[in-house]
Amino acid sequence: MAGELPEFYFRVRENGATVFRVDTENRQRRIEMSEIAVVNIKNGQVRPHGDHELTEDELAVISDWTSERIAVVATRDMDDIYRAVDYLNLTTHWAQTRAEDAQLEDVTDGLLLAMHDLRTVLVRKKTDRLSKARD
Repeated sequence: MAGELPEFYFRVRENGATVFRVDTENRQRRIEMSEIAVVNIKNGQVRPHGDHELTEDELAVISDWTSERIAVVATRDMDDIYRAVDYLNLTTHWAQTRAEDAQLEDVTDGLLLAMHDLRTVLVRKKTDRLSKARD
C-alpha cells in the first residue's frame, strides 16, 4: 500500500461512527481493525466498546473527528437545500414546457401539499426571526 495508514478508522453511520484502531504491526502484516468506540454526533455521546477504556489521545482524536464531521454534515445539508431550490426551478420549467396532462395529474397533489407545508414552515420561521429582530 502507498503511504501510511491512519491510526484510527471511522466507519460512518447515520448519526456518527464506529471507531476502530488500525494495526498493521503484526506477523502477517495484515490490516487489523479493533473496534474501540461508538460516537453519536447528535448527542455527543462516546461509548467505549466492550472493556476498552478510551485514552486521552483516543478521546482527542474522536473529538476532532466529531467536530469535523459536524461541519461536513452541516455543509452537505445546506448544499442539499440549494439543490432543492434548483430542483424546484427545474420542476417549474418542466411543468410549464414539457409535462403532459397525465404526468401533471400524477404529481400535482403531492407537489402542492409539499410546497404548502414548506411555505407554511418558512413563513412561520421568517415571522419568528422578524419578531426577534424587532425585540
